[in-house]
Amino acid sequence: MLIKYRIYELAKDLDVPNKEIIAIVKKYFDVDKKHMTSLTEDELNILFEYFTQNNQVPNLNAYTSAPLKPAVPKKENQPERNPHHKIPQSENKNSTPKNKEKPKTSVAPQKGKVTVEMRAVNVNLDKYNERYEKMVQSPNNDRFTNKQKLGSKYNKGRGSKKNLERMNAQDKMELERKRRQNLKVLIPEEIVVNDLALKLKVTSAEVIKKLISLGVMANITQTIDYDTAAIVAEELGFNVEKEVVVTIEERLFEAEPDNPEDLIPRSPVVVVMGHVDHGKTSLLDAIKNTTVSAGEAGGITQHVAAYRVPVKDSYITFLDTPGHEAFTAMRARGAQVTDIAILVVAADDGIMPQTVEAINHAKAAGVTIIVAINKIDKPEADVEKIKQELTEYDLVPEEWGGETICVPVSAKSHQNIDTLLDMVLLVAELKDLKANPKAKASGAIIEAKLDKGKGPLATLLVQNGTLKVGDMVIAGTAVGKIRTIYNDSGAKIKQAGPSTPVEVTGLSKTPSAGDIFNVVEDEKLAKELAEKRKTGQKEEQFKQYQKITLDNLFDHIASGEMKTLNIIIKADVQGSVEALKQSLEKLSGSEVRVKVIHGAVGAVNKSDIMLAEASHAIIIGFNVRADAIAQEMQSKSEVDVRFYRVIYDAINEIKDAMRGLLTPKTRDVEQGSVLVQMVYKISSVGTVAGCKVSSGKVTRNSKIRVVRDGIIVADDTIASLKRQKDNVKEVLEGFECGILLEKFADIKEGDIFEAYTQESYIDDKI
Repeated sequence: MLIKYRIYELAKDLDVPNKEIIAIVKKYFDVDKKHMTSLTEDELNILFEYFTQNNQVPNLNAYTSAPLKPAVPKKENQPERNPHHKIPQSENKNSTPKNKEKPKTSVAPQKGKVTVEMRAVNVNLDKYNERYEKMVQSPNNDRFTNKQKLGSKYNKGRGSKKNLERMNAQDKMELERKRRQNLKVLIPEEIVVNDLALKLKVTSAEVIKKLISLGVMANITQTIDYDTAAIVAEELGFNVEKEVVVTIEERLFEAEPDNPEDLIPRSPVVVVMGHVDHGKTSLLDAIKNTTVSAGEAGGITQHVAAYRVPVKDSYITFLDTPGHEAFTAMRARGAQVTDIAILVVAADDGIMPQTVEAINHAKAAGVTIIVAINKIDKPEADVEKIKQELTEYDLVPEEWGGETICVPVSAKSHQNIDTLLDMVLLVAELKDLKANPKAKASGAIIEAKLDKGKGPLATLLVQNGTLKVGDMVIAGTAVGKIRTIYNDSGAKIKQAGPSTPVEVTGLSKTPSAGDIFNVVEDEKLAKELAEKRKTGQKEEQFKQYQKITLDNLFDHIASGEMKTLNIIIKADVQGSVEALKQSLEKLSGSEVRVKVIHGAVGAVNKSDIMLAEASHAIIIGFNVRADAIAQEMQSKSEVDVRFYRVIYDAINEIKDAMRGLLTPKTRDVEQGSVLVQMVYKISSVGTVAGCKVSSGKVTRNSKIRVVRDGIIVADDTIASLKRQKDNVKEVLEGFECGILLEKFADIKEGDIFEAYTQESYIDDKI
């Protein structure tokens, strides 16, 4: 096994700073390392060579010039032995004497000779043999051995109890050392300091002390990574291995590689994207020869729909995504599950903001873009202009030397529709799209809704494997066995292969659009995973309500000045809930915050009314109605319930509601400038300024800023405005007047009175 040699260990051995070794590794290997990172063999070789070359001495004189120690004289010069000292006789190798005498020599240099003193030292080997026997005693004879030892030698003589305690402490230390060497500790990717101490069966203080010695300051509640924990454990004498945590997902979704022999070509999945009203749905109508757009409210696609269209000898799966910016998230999800994006651009309109968004989403998802320049049948159509605009977004047409396929089409006259489909099949062939129909089915949730008769309905796109009736499926927090499968035409089918959009029943609840679904075998594990995900969602919601700490205290104080408009959204499909939530929360401004406190699929019910009443919220219903009980409750309460079929109306009305919550602000409206010509002090009245209006006018309701040498010295209101001893409402430019202020009396000749009024207004930034 390769011994790990970490940077801090090498720095300690070489007596150099950690930074110096890190800098050398960075210089020669261009790798950033930390002081606890292990060094490779190549890195160690370079480091040793570096320090060897940079620490050479010029010569060895410093070492060879030192005086040598006096050598021991030869045997013939040694003095005679002292006859009173006993010399131990040589013994047989097999003999084991009870007491062995070991000679100890001391060399004392004298004049002309060296005296060697030899002294016999008695060593009680039985004591150490006895300790050794106790350490290696057989575990089967522990009771017998302990009785024998405690009853014989350990109880002899005075102080035997202290000796026993001392020997027991030493034995415990030795046993602890052996325990640590033999114990294999599994440490996860991250671990809390206290948990590490529990794993190692040592005190937290011991772990923290070792961390401090490594330069890591952490308390018992802090989390450290695997590398740091492993170093601590190894320093304490433990064998460490990284713990491989097998999650429920890994147990449920076995990632088995597909057998190349089982892979077959699959149909391409195409998303149609573009700006609103550029003809996306009409283009699909032309492809399918249907009239889908006639059923859309306001002519705008409200949901993500999926179609499987036969083209020549194969199929193409189309996803029709909404074009309004409120459905940005849905459009992004559509791009993520697709292979090719058809970008529809009107030839008479050009690149629009939502067209740019569609381009960015398609690029981020890594899908190939085919541009369909629509409405070429219109007289004002300019195809070349569209191609020129596309180059500004790195979409260079093929005929201009680029890689982007551009097909001029007309959804109205069906012109070049076949060419567009041929280009889709060509790109799909180049991509070599394949899937394994023998695998367990997996894919994405395209849409989900709640049906009164069928229960939760989910539109799935099978991306790999084959989905069958009776399969156990988990999608987000929804679990269930597939009861029925409907194809895009509404017909019941028993199974669906790759690249097939289907609608299924049998799930426990409506999943969220964009969730990944998987077919699993273990129903118990699937339900356990669903509950775990529910708990995770609740924790995420709980995190949104932060506790007050010193760090966020100011934010909480500031948010107390902010008004909140609470909204409950109920819609026919999950995609609409998410889209409305995203659009409405974007309306939040500096004073008013829009907060969607609840969003779900289905009709407005009793619990929605109760929640709205308790939280002072308004209810937005999108393509749904309220049930009978909710209608009765709503009529008795003051809950505001609004129903919409087009998203524009919902957003506009929420804007109007928000304007009612905005605090009116004030601003100064300049009226005129007045010059003080004389100052009169009247005992019964006060200080009166004799003035002339230089510009504009001054009114009885005017506020006055007193300006002296360009500095505002007072801000007051008019107590009296007179002209020729008569009270007047206003004095115009060029006329003289007398002005008495409410509070300010220190008026001087030459002062300027700036007359102004204040008006309220709404700072509408929505």
